[in-house]
Amino acid sequence: MELWINIFGYAATICLLCGYLPQAIHTMRTRDTSGIALPTFLSMGLGSVFFVVQGVLTGNIPLVISNAVTMVCCAIITAIKLYNIKTGRDRA
Repeated sequence: MELWINIFGYAATICLLCGYLPQAIHTMRTRDTSGIALPTFLSMGLGSVFFVVQGVLTGNIPLVISNAVTMVCCAIITAIKLYNIKTGRDRA
């Protein structure tokens, strides 16, 4: 049973990263954050932090990997969003 749990965990990690990374990379390259709601993104980043902590405490490596990557991307994109707001480049 533990094998299946790990298989599903790693499959979920791959799916999450394949779904999330292209948008994150696009935002980092273009610096366009007009379509990003800051409260939603902050909430997602905080959720990722909590999942990383949970993954570490339970020894769930797929949970740690997927959410650590998401957490870092959220931090970078949030910083870009805040910079764009500060400089008036955010069209939202």
